[in-house]
Amino acid sequence: MARVKVAINGYGTIGKRVADAIDAQNDMEIVGVTKTGPSFGCEMAAKKGFDLYCTSDDKDMISSFEDSRFVCKGGLKDLLSKSDVVIDCSPGKMGATNLKKYQEAGVKSIFQGGEKHSLTGLSYTSCANHLENFGAETTRVVSCNTTGLSRTLVPLYDLCGSLKVECTMIRRAADPGDSNKGPINAIKPVLKVPSHHGPDVMTVKPEIEINSLAVAVPTTIMHVHAIIADLPENHGLTTEKILDIWKGTPRVIVMNGQGNRITTTAEVMEMARDIGRKWGDLHEIFVWEDGVRLIGNRLYYFQAIHQESDVIPENVDCVRALMKLEQSWTESVTKTDQAISRYYNI
Repeated sequence: MARVKVAINGYGTIGKRVADAIDAQNDMEIVGVTKTGPSFGCEMAAKKGFDLYCTSDDKDMISSFEDSRFVCKGGLKDLLSKSDVVIDCSPGKMGATNLKKYQEAGVKSIFQGGEKHSLTGLSYTSCANHLENFGAETTRVVSCNTTGLSRTLVPLYDLCGSLKVECTMIRRAADPGDSNKGPINAIKPVLKVPSHHGPDVMTVKPEIEINSLAVAVPTTIMHVHAIIADLPENHGLTTEKILDIWKGTPRVIVMNGQGNRITTTAEVMEMARDIGRKWGDLHEIFVWEDGVRLIGNRLYYFQAIHQESDVIPENVDCVRALMKLEQSWTESVTKTDQAISRYYNI
């Protein structure tokens, strides 16, 4: 069977990771990646053997590559003409313009959580609504925080039949490589109440009742969620049973913080580096076992989200949904994760 031809529009923090994850799969291939102009990212694309294109079709922007050592194969239209699906990893707020280009080219498209649900009318996370996205023309992989919430809340909802959730998102101020954001020495509340994170879960699992608050803090490595979930009466669960559910859930790591001396996000990310993850990435959601407690119908827990990488395998599964490669989300997750592990020899 011919492999699906995938374009990556925007080879930055997310785009470079998605490109590697796609390159690892045996049912899809990278036909090209885009950059706005010559940069270090072009060097990495060249080493990977990815064909390089310009994010624009403007002749002047394309010609900016001519005096560099990088070979530019053309503009975005040229790349789309060779593609079955494009994964849009460009900066936020460019979605409407880019979607029109993709539609004109007759190419399916996947956007990231920086764009609004209204852009596509459809959002995606593998555990929540893989089949709803099956064969769709365009969709949006939800944000890192929404992905993290979905990974732990959806299996609970599927078991209990209802959930009412309040959560506080303790957000990193910026990605490690971003030097122009803050706060540097402050805690900054998000004064839009509720924050978009909780309600965004309802774009993939509308049955979960959820609201959220958010604050930004001076760190760059992870987000932390403090979650309170009300389960229905007569749920029949215990703290131990809930932990067992998560331990059997793909892309969730449950670990005792005190026992393993992993009590902070710094130690979580050090663990990711120690186990050999490229860029020190952690695709999984990290749940502190000793921070989980069910009291009556109310569940309390903490989880940590690596904002640069938890959505990466979701993009791969989303390609399979749009291109009708795999109906079962669990089968897709298994294929994706095993291929990524082999690719990095983990």
